[in-house]
Amino acid sequence: MDIPDRYIWIAVGLAVLQALGLLPMVRRLRGPDPALRSRARLEVLETVGTLVLMGGLVLSLTVAEAWFWIAATGVAIMVCVYAVKSARRLRTRRSTASCST
Repeated sequence: MDIPDRYIWIAVGLAVLQALGLLPMVRRLRGPDPALRSRARLEVLETVGTLVLMGGLVLSLTVAEAWFWIAATGVAIMVCVYAVKSARRLRTRRSTASCST
């Protein structure tokens, strides 16, 4: 499949924007608040998963189909991060609901 060069450059631009988004997250990792550091770790993992996903998709579309496993790895990382985030949100909601009754 022949992918036009402009789509590849768009994907590279999006990947650069994602990588630049890592800078504020790394600053939050060094902060004094443990809850903020924990959320920053999950955000960093989510961004890394997105970068791996985008890189795998670009490689599988431009080079060969054999690189699709990298995109699948990115999806697996993002699924794990979203599972942890939703479990934390559910636990917070339950503890808030039990305190108000």
